[in-house]
Order: sequence, then C-alpha cells, then structure tokens
Amino acid sequence: MERRFNENDIYNRPLICEKCGGIMIFKGVGEYRCEDCKNVEYDDYGKVRLYVEKHRGATTAQVSIETGVSQKSIRQMLKDNKLEITQDSVAFLRCEVCGASIRGGRLCPKCEMDYHRRMEEDQRRQSKMQGFGKAMEEEEGAKRFKRTY
Repeated sequence: MERRFNENDIYNRPLICEKCGGIMIFKGVGEYRCEDCKNVEYDDYGKVRLYVEKHRGATTAQVSIETGVSQKSIRQMLKDNKLEITQDSVAFLRCEVCGASIRGGRLCPKCEMDYHRRMEEDQRRQSKMQGFGKAMEEEEGAKRFKRTY
C-alpha cells in the first residue's frame, strides 16, 4: 500500500495508514494512530525522539542510520529546539551570532536576550510612528500640504 505524506512537511508526517488506508490522527510527540485499525506510526521527529531516548549520547550519524531520518532533518530539529544535545556529548552547535557552544536552538542565551530586546525596542519605535512616518509628537491634525495658487 502506498504511504502518503504532506509534500511540504519536513518531518514526513503520515497522513494515510500503511495497513488499512485509514486517516492517521496526531496523538502527540510525533505519534500518529489510525482512526480505523489503531495502527501506530511515527513522523521523523517521533522516530528520532524514540531512538535518542533509548540511546542517549548517540551521534547524528548513528541516529540517521538507525531511524532512516536524514542528518539534515536531525540538525533542523536541533535548531528548532525540538531536540537538545546532552551535556556529556562531545558534539555541539554554535550560536549563529557569537559562535558560542550551545546544546540546541540557534542562539546562545545572551544573544537571544539581546535579540528580543532589539525586537521590543523596534516595536516601541514603530508604535510611536503614525501615518506616513510622522511622529505622534507633531501637531495633531495639521495639514501635510498647503495649496498655493
């Protein structure tokens, strides 16, 4: 039987049951159960998570070989903070801003805090703007252009 996936989905979530062709229902943590025959299948995240729970400290290459999930997808899961590298591991990720070692995500805590502060400042600055770039402090209701005849 043909197994169908959502083509835009990087985690290859199962849509149709391999056994009976029924619809797969998401049950959590990468697990899907057929609404008809109760068959259980996992998306890529579920496969990786189950393997890593049983084999702590496994490398990306080992996980990829054992689960059939590409190393690229596993690295994306790490960057998306869906997985975290164990503290005792020799492998690590780098902060995309300062290059510090991190266990998951894209930014170290310091750079993430700086990023959020900048975003808040930008939002405050944006909220002070009105119209076509005129600040709110300018005369309220004044005409922008005056006609000269």
